[in-house]
Amino acid sequence: MFEAFMIGPFMIWMRVVFLLLGVWLGTEFFLRLTASANLSIQNFKDNSLRYLIAFIVGARLIAIVSEYRIYLRDPLRIFIFWDGGFSFLGGAMGIAVVLYIATRTQRATFLQWLDVLLPATTFGLVFDWIGKYLSGHSYGKPTDLIWGVSYDTIGVRYTVPIHPVQIYYALFFLILTFFLLIVRKYHKRAGSETLAGILVASGFTFIFEYFRGDFSIPVFATQLDFVVLIALFISLGIFAAVELKLSRIGLISYEICLLAIFGGYLILRSVVTLPTFELRFSQFLAILAVLATVVYVLVHRRKYPHL
Repeated sequence: MFEAFMIGPFMIWMRVVFLLLGVWLGTEFFLRLTASANLSIQNFKDNSLRYLIAFIVGARLIAIVSEYRIYLRDPLRIFIFWDGGFSFLGGAMGIAVVLYIATRTQRATFLQWLDVLLPATTFGLVFDWIGKYLSGHSYGKPTDLIWGVSYDTIGVRYTVPIHPVQIYYALFFLILTFFLLIVRKYHKRAGSETLAGILVASGFTFIFEYFRGDFSIPVFATQLDFVVLIALFISLGIFAAVELKLSRIGLISYEICLLAIFGGYLILRSVVTLPTFELRFSQFLAILAVLATVVYVLVHRRKYPHL
């Protein structure tokens, strides 16, 4: 572990160093992909401050949510930005939100921008996870494997060798970045990189999270919950596909039916007792990401068959 080093009176956190390295290299990669996709980068030049603020806010917000126990015990720590509590993925999500708003007045669609943002994000995550490994964040469970690592820090609750799950993630995202470049080369339809990237990343995230040993927000779900969740996204996809063909009364009726069915299920679920199993919050988000991405890409391709 190499958590930090001193330069004069200043302590430099390795987690921050590699986060900034990931931001720098990820941004360079993003701009190159943008140019190769013939997308205009003028919007970024004109609104660079807006994207910077979006990255910082998103990175800080997701980091606070993922480590909410720490910030609940010491709320003032929310304002200590130099503690390294930033999420690279959260920053990329912040940029995606601003991009979504900006593309509403542009010729390029949001999905086209996602196709260049996603590979740049996976590349930046390689360095983010290396920084987490060096600082002992997002650590793994105990293991007897020969590549298990030991930490001597109060931030890790295990004194025995544990899975270097951060290295698992770093290697995976490096391989995924090259895989997305291959997809980009051979598949020209908009959404190819986004769909392939989210499906693969969500699947491996679901697996790797079982090796995590740090605390997380628990999610208790039943098999019926996932059936209903899939049905909800299918219904939303159908709604988006037929929205333009429905009258105003038809739209309102469809929305009321969705609210009645799925809202009723939420009420019924609190009354009926079903066997549940525990997931980490990131695993639950991975499932949501897959469902939302599949629906969004399919609807986009139907709406823009020429892209």
